[in-house]
Amino acid sequence: MVSGRWNIALLAALALLAGCGDRSGAPGAERRVDPADYTSFFLWAGVKPPPELARAAEIYILNGEVKADDPDRFVPMRAGVPRLPGKQVWLVVRAARLDWGEGVHRALLTDLARWDGAGNAVAGLQVDFDAATRGLDGYADFLTALRQRLPARYKLSVTGLMDWSAHGDPAALARLAGIVDEVVVQSYQGRSTIPGYAAYLNRLARVPIPHKVALVQGGEWQEPAALRSDPGFRGYVVFLVNPAD
Repeated sequence: MVSGRWNIALLAALALLAGCGDRSGAPGAERRVDPADYTSFFLWAGVKPPPELARAAEIYILNGEVKADDPDRFVPMRAGVPRLPGKQVWLVVRAARLDWGEGVHRALLTDLARWDGAGNAVAGLQVDFDAATRGLDGYADFLTALRQRLPARYKLSVTGLMDWSAHGDPAALARLAGIVDEVVVQSYQGRSTIPGYAAYLNRLARVPIPHKVALVQGGEWQEPAALRSDPGFRGYVVFLVNPAD
């Protein structure tokens, strides 16, 4: 995402939108996820920022990837540094593997400092990796080492699978709770909500880490009853997509 014109357009849109709160929690019939009802978003490369982003309180921005063919190379996915005053910003790295080389660590720490230096309220780093439920203990090893490299002022976030709530080993989940600050549980695949999501999310309270639920723009959604009484639940993050052609 090129920062110049996009940042100007985003800030200009603030004057056009009032700060309506997150209206996502009202129970009722299943409906489509509308960004206008939320204040926290994922923004991936190539996605045109919608007007609703102007009033966002929190934005998770894909900065780059670690691809399967090279563990030492960080592949940037955006141009320039975002400048989003008044919003909490997460730098996201999408990872296809976890045996990161020094080049990846160096690039991430450099970009965190650059984003911070541009006046952003940088919350921290999020790792977007599809950690299998049976591999959570090994994932905790990786995250422990990453946490040690990360400056203390930055939080560490991870994305997670809904299956963690149903079949995750309690000991492995407890290890993660001592390492990461939050997990954002993905309820979708591609542009569609995963069928049967309520059965998993009604058990999300057994994940002993502060957790949010990621929804996909335009996906079907009805809030499971158990979420509002879940002490670890911290709200929703909407994965933005371009309108279908």
